Amino acid sequence: MARKRITTKAEIIKTASEMFLDYGYSDTTIKSVCDRIEISTGNLTFYFPTKEHLLDILVDMLCDFQWELMKRTVAEGNTSLMAYCLEFITMVSACEQNALIKDFFLSSYKHLMSLETIRRNDVEKAKLVFKDYNPDWDDQRYVEAETLISGIEYATLMTTSDSADIELRIEGALQAILDIYRVPKEIAIMKIKKAKAVNYRELGSKTLKQFKDYIFSIDEQYVEEAYAKYCDRINKEH
Repeated sequence: MARKRITTKAEIIKTASEMFLDYGYSDTTIKSVCDRIEISTGNLTFYFPTKEHLLDILVDMLCDFQWELMKRTVAEGNTSLMAYCLEFITMVSACEQNALIKDFFLSSYKHLMSLETIRRNDVEKAKLVFKDYNPDWDDQRYVEAETLISGIEYATLMTTSDSADIELRIEGALQAILDIYRVPKEIAIMKIKKAKAVNYRELGSKTLKQFKDYIFSIDEQYVEEAYAKYCDRINKEH
């Protein structure tokens, strides 16, 4: 049976994703993506005007993956707060082990479009995880909190292992984040200690592989939905 040709948008997204994760976002160009799939630059930029637009849609898919991961972690018997801590540790560990993944994550925080996607997703996640600690908060308070927290996350990721031990960075960042969300100190200490007891290096490499598998297994319907969300965001912002 002949292999069904994947849609252009899906092929662009999957190829760009592979190159961002395997060669680094910074060293991947629009031309190199076009050369890989043998299309013209105009064909690609018709859907994604810049490399930052491609990064944005990949970050949005990463956020979808993280939601699924959180649901799975909770289904395994963890609280949503524990799942939140494990997700953060996983991200830091993956960046610690792989310089190209670190480049991808740092680039996601550097570019305004993808940073806004991260913040928007994290606001919704925080409203779920921390609602019991902040019953008086409205949406704007969560937005303000995530503005601070995205800075903490970026600083934690950009710090090299030579200048700060990974466990100290994880503990310090989580303490700051949970303090912002008014988690009682005794609960925060317990959750952080429990999260740090997990083999975070193994968790980081395992989750990274799962994310790659997730991206490369997406079907055309998911791509169309992701692209529609992306277009809706772009239209609202302009």
